Amino acid sequence: MGRDITFARADGGEAAGYLAETARAKAPGVVMVQEWWGLQDQIKRLADRLAGDGYNVLCPDLYEVTPVEYHDTTNAERLMDGLDHLSATDQQVCGAARYLARDGAKVGLTGYCLGGVVTVLGAVRIPEFAAASCYYGIPSPELADPAQISIPFQGHFASRDTWCLPAAVDVLERSLENADRESEIFRYEAEHGFMNDDLPDDYDAALTDQAWNRDLKFWAKHLDV
Repeated sequence: MGRDITFARADGGEAAGYLAETARAKAPGVVMVQEWWGLQDQIKRLADRLAGDGYNVLCPDLYEVTPVEYHDTTNAERLMDGLDHLSATDQQVCGAARYLARDGAKVGLTGYCLGGVVTVLGAVRIPEFAAASCYYGIPSPELADPAQISIPFQGHFASRDTWCLPAAVDVLERSLENADRESEIFRYEAEHGFMNDDLPDDYDAALTDQAWNRDLKFWAKHLDV
């Protein structure tokens, strides 16, 4: 079980987040970024799970407000659209990476939905990350060019997603391939949000475990070296 903490933003200001620490000594770290619902207990449970697998995990609270009630999509969209994605990446996410790397540990980046968007942004903009794993979120071309990703990248996307569209995933994959980036893209016969066990209409336990195990192999390869 983790705990709420404050940590330094990249500019020295204060940020809030949830820290789940592993019992493993000198463990690598992973910054985990929320969905558009805010820093829900579901994200904290994923952080606790990853800590149980041997990683220190910090989830920055990008909104710093009470999480949105599930299915209040109007408010979730308002908060996501009102977020300065580049500032959140450069300040809170970068600060979280530096917090986890303070003892020389390698650090990865992952996120879901809105957090997937931020994962791509962070993979392009933040040199502290050693690898990134993105879940069903891609930024607009105006915010980031995936070809500029220079770290190992893994993507997990849902074939029935109506927000992060399969066509956008195809473009992302081609961009990475054309730029000869170290990457792998996985597609799942699932709905957007298939990792969220608070949303029974979308959640798929078997695919969650499959994606999770792929992540563990990815983190072991790129963070445990």
